[in-house]
Amino acid sequence: MTGYNFDRTILREYDIRGVVGETLSAEDARAIGRAFGTIVARKGGTRVCVGYDGRLSSPELEAALVAGLSASGVTAVRVGRGPTPMLYFATYELDADGGIMITGSHNPSNYNGFKIMLGKKSFFGEEIQAMSRLAAAGDFESGAGQAEDHPIFDAYVKRLLKDLDMGDKALSIAWDAGNGAAGEVMAELCKKVPGQHRLLNEVIDGTFPAHHPDPTVPENLVQLQEAVAEGNCDLGIAFDGDGDRIGLIDGQGRILWGDQIMLLLARDVLRELPGSTIIADVKASQVLFDEVARAGGKPVMWKTGHSLIKTKMIETNAPFAGEMSAHLFFADRFYGFDDALYAAVRLLNIVSRSSETLAEYRDSLPQVVNTPEIRFPCSEDRKVPVISEVKSRLAANGADVNDIDGVRVRTEDGWWLLRASNTQDVLVARCEANDEAGLSRLKQAVATQISASGLDVPDF
Repeated sequence: MTGYNFDRTILREYDIRGVVGETLSAEDARAIGRAFGTIVARKGGTRVCVGYDGRLSSPELEAALVAGLSASGVTAVRVGRGPTPMLYFATYELDADGGIMITGSHNPSNYNGFKIMLGKKSFFGEEIQAMSRLAAAGDFESGAGQAEDHPIFDAYVKRLLKDLDMGDKALSIAWDAGNGAAGEVMAELCKKVPGQHRLLNEVIDGTFPAHHPDPTVPENLVQLQEAVAEGNCDLGIAFDGDGDRIGLIDGQGRILWGDQIMLLLARDVLRELPGSTIIADVKASQVLFDEVARAGGKPVMWKTGHSLIKTKMIETNAPFAGEMSAHLFFADRFYGFDDALYAAVRLLNIVSRSSETLAEYRDSLPQVVNTPEIRFPCSEDRKVPVISEVKSRLAANGADVNDIDGVRVRTEDGWWLLRASNTQDVLVARCEANDEAGLSRLKQAVATQISASGLDVPDF
């Protein structure tokens, strides 16, 4: 195979992702196999696990990827269809030298992509760019690698159930896999979890006929909310398209956001491991950081991005971390990767043994008002300079700024955040205050900074 050039738009910060038939093809998958197989081989590795989700394009991409890995002299270990964390689990369980998951995550059905591990760590950022340069140069190893089938589904379900420890209180639970890759595992789990279960969209269907598989968007949780109400359920649990992010509904049908879920889980971890470091991204509520400290933990605010969070966990030896997007990472009793199905098991343990309901927990939290993520269009070549300009103006005004990822500014009203997206041509903002008047002032502060850098400010 001679040099191969990828469409630059598919090479993201955390993974590779594009539109099938437009920016992403089977030839791309084969080239990724050749290039990544070369990297593994030159590090002395011999085996790479390969998994795929339920999208219609995934089997073709999987076959091409396996062919590329084999052509580089590496053995491709095919672990089958399932959620992304099942592929991560396989890479650990089989002690492979890497892993590649073919998935479009929560993107629309015409998207697909690749999430990659080198050894037991995320493969991202500059590593993806270096792989692209290797492919462009045609600098590939060649060999007669093999492909072997090693289904991991049963072992993965068994591992999830290993940490199930529910009390005597039987729960009524509604589940929604959104026809995504977590559906079959979810259904199998429910056969073993005590209580009553209402399963929604558990059949894997890459066209996502019920709704878009992204549980961070309220409209995608309406069906689950209806099921919770109709069944008088204690809670509802949803998964995204590849099973690495979770959605949660209380018994009153209200959404618990990522930081609220994180706090519930963090408190539980801290009961067993007092004084531990708990990591959350810059988009999370100040309530989370304050309450983690109150529970005896060491809260650490870090950059947004699942690969960046996993790397920081290793650095700080943190037993638990999470993102506002509801990627949840357990190193406590688990492997440190984001697994929504495992997070569901840990949540059920807490709710079943608690004297308060999930709704009562939600009501007990300090009350604040906040915006969802607000996205402002900004070109690729301007988004980072704009953040630098904002940072300079804030420094000149003596503002209280955390600049670990963009700028997070604290004021008497609360805080506001502005950062450059790693995956889109946008700036991302979020504001949180004690009351609506304060929230309005924080939103105006964001608008002022964006306008000062010459960008149009839409209504928000």
